[in-house]
This record gives sequence, C-alpha cells and structure tokens, in this order.
Amino acid sequence: MNPTELLCDGCGQPASPEHIARRLQRLEWTTRFRPVHIGALLLGAVAPKKDSEFLYSPGGDWGGEAKLVLAAAGVSQDGKSAEAALAEFQRGGFLLTHVLECPLEGDPGRLPALMASRLPGVLTRIRRSLSGYIQQASASWENHGKAPSVALSAPPAPPSQRVTPSSSQSARPANQSSSTQVVNDQGVKKIIVDDTVPEKKAAPAPKKKPETFSNL
Repeated sequence: MNPTELLCDGCGQPASPEHIARRLQRLEWTTRFRPVHIGALLLGAVAPKKDSEFLYSPGGDWGGEAKLVLAAAGVSQDGKSAEAALAEFQRGGFLLTHVLECPLEGDPGRLPALMASRLPGVLTRIRRSLSGYIQQASASWENHGKAPSVALSAPPAPPSQRVTPSSSQSARPANQSSSTQVVNDQGVKKIIVDDTVPEKKAAPAPKKKPETFSNL
C-alpha cells in the first residue's frame, strides 16, 4: 500500500473517488431511516456488495442480508413499498450498521486484518455516539405509561443520638404551655420563647378559731 494513499474512514480500504461516492450514497440512505431513539443496534461484519442486499437501499425487493434482517425484525415486505417497510423498521427502533461500512475490495484474505484494525474504533463509536440513544430509549420504554412514584421516610436516629426525656422535663406539669413572642428589633424579627416554670404560691395557712378563756 502506498504510504500517501488515502484510506476510507468507514472501512480502512483505499479511498478512490468511486469508493467515496458509493460510501456517501449509502450513508445518505442510512441516515434517512435512522431512528431518533435507537432501541436495538444490529452490527454486521461487512456491508454487502449488491445494493439489493443493502437494507437501506431505496430500490426495495431486497435479498440476502437485507431480507434476513427485515424478517428477524418482524417487518413484512408483502404489499408494501420500500419506504413503508423501512419506516416500519425505523419505528421499531432498529439500526443496522457494519464493522466495515463498505464492501470488501480485492483479496478476501485481507478481511481478518481489516476487521481487527477497525473493531476498536467501531466499539468506541458505539459507546460514545450510540449508547446514549439506546439507554434513553430503554428508559423511555420502561417508564412508558407509568407515573413515577417516590416514598420517603425519615431514618431512625442512632441509639447515641436518640433524645430521652430528662427528669426535669418529665417533672414539668402537663398543663404547662410556653409563650411565644415575635419582636422587631431594628428591622430584624426575633422570636422569644418563654418556657420558664412559674413559681408555685404557697397555700394560705388556715385561720385559727378564736379561743375563749373563762374562770367560771
């Protein structure tokens, strides 16, 4: 391979003008029916050579890989236009792509080396560009028709932090109530709580009966 030769970013093969034109055409077809939210990513090894076997070809009357993928996705071609069948495939959240996005050219023995060189980049692209769509679609499906519900409860306090009534608190009369007063001190509102225990007044001593002394 010539060191100055340009390589296709979709397959790693030499990028001739015809090769690039065909790749751009297939990208345009694929982008048209790419789901907004990808629910299932189908990953093939090498894109087929024939347009009739390439799923997103607008010609319809598919065979080979395209026909097998549509059948696996439950999309029937009977009585449907190519656009209608691809739209149904799109609504199902399916996206088909390949490790080598272009058909293999030249010696078939190059395939293992091309696959090995392309696979790390493809996995990175899936993780960065496509996984977000898949996760979002999964979350939308799980929450579809379900109202979110949250139950909150205060956790019990640790034994060392639990507050137990002291003897002074337990001895406080049950009918005692604290008084609260709000005062305005130079524009600052202050709340004063008075919970002092009022002093008990001593009960008055009983009056003594007058005593009468007589020497009779």
